[in-house]
Amino acid sequence: MAICMAIHIQMYVAICKPLLYHVVISSKVCYNLMLGSYLMTFPGAIGHAGCMLRLTFCHAKTINHYFCDILPLLKLSCTSIHISDLVVFIVAGTNIIVPSLTSFVSYGLILTNIFRISSMEGRSKAFSTFCPHIIVVSLFFASCTLMYLKPSSAVYMDERKVSSLFYTNMVPRMNPLIYSLRNKNVKAALRKTLSRTEF
Repeated sequence: MAICMAIHIQMYVAICKPLLYHVVISSKVCYNLMLGSYLMTFPGAIGHAGCMLRLTFCHAKTINHYFCDILPLLKLSCTSIHISDLVVFIVAGTNIIVPSLTSFVSYGLILTNIFRISSMEGRSKAFSTFCPHIIVVSLFFASCTLMYLKPSSAVYMDERKVSSLFYTNMVPRMNPLIYSLRNKNVKAALRKTLSRTEF
């Protein structure tokens, strides 16, 4: 999530201040953005690890999920997980709300710059890049919110599996598809392939 914030800062500068990009996003700034990403996530990892160390696990040894995530792992505990649930909610809330607000503020600034473009062709080209990106980011943050910020009593494990499947598999697979379909050669190859498969 923190890496997402760093990417959006770079994207904002690339779209809104393209001539100043190499001055604003220097290697020192990139290093600081990367360091900030690690520093933002480290306390959460320590908090989760600390909560896990105080739990005892018994009986079931099978995680009801397709990867070892913290919420399904907490379900295997015999002891009270109230504090662990609270830590998950605080860490996830911080890691979802701060980057999503940063992302949508940068999208708002990008959108105001797009509306300032005088030529219709330039505006439509900017929108063709902007719209798919905001859709993918919105889907990512929405599925993360459904996964981690819903109270555990109010959600079924199957819903959590679908949400986690969406943000770990579907959203990353959409990015290459969206950006490659903007390429004329890829579009032509796709049309050619689809015309061959039609009966």
